[in-house]
Amino acid sequence: MAETRLGRDLALYTLARLGLVAVVTVVLVVLEVPVLVSLAVAIVVGFPLGLLLFRGLNRRVTAGLAARGAARHTERERLRAELRGDDPS
Repeated sequence: MAETRLGRDLALYTLARLGLVAVVTVVLVVLEVPVLVSLAVAIVVGFPLGLLLFRGLNRRVTAGLAARGAARHTERERLRAELRGDDPS
């Protein structure tokens, strides 16, 4: 269940960040800034703006990645102990 939630949160966060870049790009193009310049500015401005606007989603993704990393670490240690012939606990 947690893996499904992490995948969903990661997809939503990615789409939100891309949407933010698209919105900033469109606004700048409407203001008659060249498209490539608009895109470059939107990428640079979108990074800190996305961190502020999507703070809650960012926290969920970070927590999910941390939990997944901890589970992988535990499993890796269990497998190493099994390979050494230690009693798994």
